[in-house]
Amino acid sequence: MPRSFSLFALLTGLATASAQIENRKSKIENSSTVSIAAASDLVFCLDALNAEFAKAEPAVALKISTGSSGNFFAQIKNGAPFDVFLSADLRYPRELIAAGAAEGKSLTLYGIGRIVLWTQRTDLELSDITAVVRNPLIKKFAIANPEHAPYGRAAKQVFEKLGVWTELQPKLVLGENIAQTAQFVQTGNADAGIVALSLVLAPALKNSGRWVEIPPSAHAPLEQGVVLTLRGTTNPAAKRYLAFLSTRAARTIFDRYGFRLPVSP
Repeated sequence: MPRSFSLFALLTGLATASAQIENRKSKIENSSTVSIAAASDLVFCLDALNAEFAKAEPAVALKISTGSSGNFFAQIKNGAPFDVFLSADLRYPRELIAAGAAEGKSLTLYGIGRIVLWTQRTDLELSDITAVVRNPLIKKFAIANPEHAPYGRAAKQVFEKLGVWTELQPKLVLGENIAQTAQFVQTGNADAGIVALSLVLAPALKNSGRWVEIPPSAHAPLEQGVVLTLRGTTNPAAKRYLAFLSTRAARTIFDRYGFRLPVSP
C-alpha cells in the first residue's frame, strides 16, 4: 500500500474518531440530568415550570424531589447529590453557601411565600383565626412541622402573635412538609390548617374547600430562593435551568402560583 494512502487513511480515521468524540460530548451535554431539591410548596408550580423548560431543553431530564427545606438543607450539607436547591427560606441556601456547599453568586430570590387558613368544612367562619382555633368543631388543626418547615414556622408565629399557640397544642397535627399538611386538610384528617397559597391556587386544589389569606404582617417574610449546589456548578444543564428560572416565562408561572417578588418602592 502506498505511503500517501496509508497516511490519508490514518488522518481520516483520526478525524472520524475526533468527530465521534465531539458528537458523544455534545449528546452528553444536551441530554444531561438535573437533580432538583425543591420545597414542597412548589409541587404544582414545578410541573408548570418544568413543562415550559422542556420546550427549549427537551433532552434534559429533570429529577425532582420535593420536601421540607430544612431536611434538604441537611442532606445537601452532608453531600446529597442535588444540583439545584429551591428553598422556602433563604436562610438555608445562605448557610449552604457559607459552608462551601453552594455557589454564592447563583443565589436568586424567586418569590415571597404566602399562607392561608384552609378547610374542607362548610360550617366554619374563617374571618377570625382565633375563633377558628377555639371552635369546638375543630378537633385537629394541621400545620407543617416548625422544626424544619418554613411554613410551619410562619404558622407558629401567627398563633404566637394571636396568643393562642399554647391553646392550639392539643389539636395540632404536624405535617412533615407543607404538601403533607395540605393533604391532611384535603382528606379531612384535619378540620382546618395553615397551608401555602401556592397549593390552593393550583388547578388540582383551587376548587377544593374554602380559604382565606393570612396577612403577611402576621409573620416573618417567607423569602424563597434558588441556588446551585457545589455539584450543580459542574453541570451545564443545571446552570441553564437556573437561568431559565429568571426568564419572563418562568416569572409568569411563579406569579400565577402566588410567588410574587417584592414591589420596589
